[in-house]
Amino acid sequence: MRVACLRVPQLLLVAELRASPELAGRALAIAAGREARAEILAVSPEAAARGLCAGRTRAQASALCPELCVRVASPALEESARATLLDLALGFSPRAELAPRRAGLFAAEGCIYLDASGIAALFPSEQGFGAALSQRASALGLPGDVGIGSSRLVARIAALQAVPAGSSARPLSGEPAVFVVPAGGEVGLFARLPLDWLGASDALLERLARFGIRSSGELLALPRRSLITRLGPEAEQLARLARGEGGELPLPVPAGARLLEAVDLEHPLDRLEPLCFALQALLSRLRERLALRQLAVGELELELDLDGGGRDSRRIGLAAPSADPRLLLRLLRASLETRPAEAAVVGLRLCARGAPAPSDQLDLFRPAGPAPAALSQVLNELRALCGTERVGAPAIPDDFHPDALALHPFRPGHGIESPCAGPDGPAPPALRQLRPPVPAQVRLQAGLPAEISSAVARGHVLQLAGPWRSTGGWWSREGRFAYDSFDIQTSDGTLIRLRLDRVRKHWEIDAVYD
Repeated sequence: MRVACLRVPQLLLVAELRASPELAGRALAIAAGREARAEILAVSPEAAARGLCAGRTRAQASALCPELCVRVASPALEESARATLLDLALGFSPRAELAPRRAGLFAAEGCIYLDASGIAALFPSEQGFGAALSQRASALGLPGDVGIGSSRLVARIAALQAVPAGSSARPLSGEPAVFVVPAGGEVGLFARLPLDWLGASDALLERLARFGIRSSGELLALPRRSLITRLGPEAEQLARLARGEGGELPLPVPAGARLLEAVDLEHPLDRLEPLCFALQALLSRLRERLALRQLAVGELELELDLDGGGRDSRRIGLAAPSADPRLLLRLLRASLETRPAEAAVVGLRLCARGAPAPSDQLDLFRPAGPAPAALSQVLNELRALCGTERVGAPAIPDDFHPDALALHPFRPGHGIESPCAGPDGPAPPALRQLRPPVPAQVRLQAGLPAEISSAVARGHVLQLAGPWRSTGGWWSREGRFAYDSFDIQTSDGTLIRLRLDRVRKHWEIDAVYD
């Protein structure tokens, strides 16, 4: 097994720069809070050049650098950056996994592992594969180093070789590096490394320090039996990792394509225009991530965090997957115009369900239908004007009432099949219902209609079939019905469906056969 690791040393900083590219080139610091004693978690190279470093308080940093721009660490931006790393990896390999968060020296880093087995069919070498991965990450605003080895640990340690001695992060301005560890080269890689890089516990590190053992090479020089006897199986497992013998499960295949972008707003927004401006930035990043997976937007879910602790959730469906940013923004705007937020917005979360982009082959002998993007726009504008419950595709409800009608969400190609002409004859006539029904005067003979006078049909009854009785809703005074229906052909050549409303005691023409 060959595993590649992309390591972004200062994830908090690059996540903020990814959301606010206008801050690039400025002295920037990421703080844990807004108070003056809040700790500085990360600084940009421009801020580091002025003597700032992580660990100082916000007040100390502002005193050292008056022009410093300080932003509060955003968990939403950090989660979006980590998810983007996964999307980036899935653009190169079907198997990928996000590394869990670490503490201590490497708390600010973000790592993604991806399967690098069999890349020789696509890249000339593992070095070329790593260079392509690092270049794509830099283009997305997530610069990092790449390590390739036989396991997750080996690949991560290889990526760590770009970090200068005594530093926890490589400067953002440096060129990303690629380190490839050939099979069998793990012992030489680990021999000079400190033991805390292998993930040893603090208790074990303290016991080893009493024996003067602080590097992997010193640990491997100890006899194996004495190591187990004196320090226990945990030390023996650490020695196996230092030799590159630690077994691990293969990388998983991530399920689903549900992408989320979020942002915590610095100030509450209560107007539509600034809100749409913030949504446009979220959409841009979502489309960038979907493009990595070769997908389009199939459905949108918008969540608004309201001032005061409330939350507003809404779903925006599309008739067909689309990647058009203007269409998606217009649909979001229409939703906010139709149902404005009840309070000022302090946070945004936009989720997109990825779907393959439509690639239908047009018929050579039929006119082209409406574009899927234009159809989505029209449907959502109709929902905004008429209401969601009034727009959709017709469905046959489980009801005996002749006027019963149901709607379900419109999906192209999922309509009700209409009767068509078979090989032995023409199609049956279509029944066109009249709403409202047309009143009729009927002369009876032996209890059956013999002559009809109405605005639709007039004359003697030539042929008659029926009656067919339909009743229902007896439990409701307003909803009860009882009809006797007849299919009738009159002397003027009209074929109609006549019915007697037994509740209201009058005749009416319900439909006409075309």
